Amino acid sequence: MANERLRTALLENGITPHELASEVSVDTKTVERWVKGRTPHRRHRYQVATRLGVDEGYLWPDALSREQVTIASASEILAVYPHRTEVPRDVWQRLFESAKEEIGVLVYAGLFLAEDRGLLSILRKKAANGVRVRFLVGDPDDRNIGDRGEQEGVGDAMAAKIRNALVLYGPLRKTAGVEFRAHRTVLYNSIYRSDETVLVNTHVFGFPAPAAPVWHLRKVAGGEIAGIYLDSFETVWETAAPLPED
Repeated sequence: MANERLRTALLENGITPHELASEVSVDTKTVERWVKGRTPHRRHRYQVATRLGVDEGYLWPDALSREQVTIASASEILAVYPHRTEVPRDVWQRLFESAKEEIGVLVYAGLFLAEDRGLLSILRKKAANGVRVRFLVGDPDDRNIGDRGEQEGVGDAMAAKIRNALVLYGPLRKTAGVEFRAHRTVLYNSIYRSDETVLVNTHVFGFPAPAAPVWHLRKVAGGEIAGIYLDSFETVWETAAPLPED
């Protein structure tokens, strides 16, 4: 059976079988066989998926057993911190400095980040060098913000934190290449992404975000954990509204 997902991905990216074959160092006939339904070796699956900007599992959903997926997913976990306050600052610094194409932040306020002038400086420099920087912050007027404030025991302070953070983000918001949107989602996790590396600050009922655990993840071929959070970020981005100018 033909691999219509692979065929479509090639068309959407404007890449011919000959061009793909050259990039992954195989014969053009080999790529044509992949399009017709043959499954490539794992190394080539990863190369092709990376080149086309899609998941390996999307192009070849049956290529790996669930046991292999589980093992690969476990290898995506770089570190687990019991509390966000225990994530070393140099981890945040390396996360953003390592970005070559994409930085994304999904928070309600992210006040700790807004208050760190050094990290904000890194984000501005990355944007100036062509890295896409996207921020998703909570809409302070959304009822979910009030609910989260009650759950964390801070009441109306959550909305106030967002407004305070937006003031501190002021210079960043005026930087070319930086986009801000306001979301109205129930935020189950805060997500900080740099290309395919992610810091996920879990949200736990009854605990403020700084006291909740953080997962440090990096996407690997065949793994599925990091991709879930990367996809979640994109889903929220699509439903969010551009932040009005001050």
